Amino acid sequence: MIIKCIAVDDEPLALDIIEDYIKKIEFLELEAKCTSALEALQILKIKTVDLIFLDIQMPDLSGFEMLESLNKNPLVVFTTAYDDYAVESYNYNAIDYLIKPFSFSRFLKAVDKAHEQMASQKVKISDNKNGRKMDFIFVNADGKNVKIFLDDILFLKGLSDYIELHTIQKKFILRDNLKDVEKMLSPSDFTRVHKSFIVSISKIDFVEGNIIKIGNEEIPIGRSYRNILLNIINKKKIG
Repeated sequence: MIIKCIAVDDEPLALDIIEDYIKKIEFLELEAKCTSALEALQILKIKTVDLIFLDIQMPDLSGFEMLESLNKNPLVVFTTAYDDYAVESYNYNAIDYLIKPFSFSRFLKAVDKAHEQMASQKVKISDNKNGRKMDFIFVNADGKNVKIFLDDILFLKGLSDYIELHTIQKKFILRDNLKDVEKMLSPSDFTRVHKSFIVSISKIDFVEGNIIKIGNEEIPIGRSYRNILLNIINKKKIG
């Protein structure tokens, strides 16, 4: 799941730091950097974003005032030099409240929270659509539209201009990209673990270090996906 975001801060250095952090996280896609809330509002008129990294004290329009002017708020992570507004921030359904200067690990923790909330919302939409959850897809293989049950999928591997879809029975080569295919998959059943890999959670045999074992395959875990995967495992973990 790709999270589209913007960063809003009147300090260029703060924006540069956030941009650098975002570049390290494979599932974040920076749509714009804005040096004022007014500029951000113009961006939001033409772009749809999932998450805003938002400063509070800014000239002309504060971060809070900006959110109040929106009809529909994306998820928000406040990034500020002041702790005075922490309590008030929760009136705006903030995902997290970061005090500058914040480390990359603290930033990643906030992003993980946003990812979990978006995944949860996506599961609800998937489960409620048409009253039931989709349990199969069709793929174009050898000139035929072949039905594949989602429960048979082991993992998907993204390459330069195509995808390898590995099932229990066989491997399919598809002219598509992981980003589009990921939208069709329920995050309760599948999760991205690397910029080039999506795995079926139920097909994971074990995780050791930065490697996932599924059958005879060893799949790498990307640094920015590791915490998300561990959170999924811990929810199902005993002992």
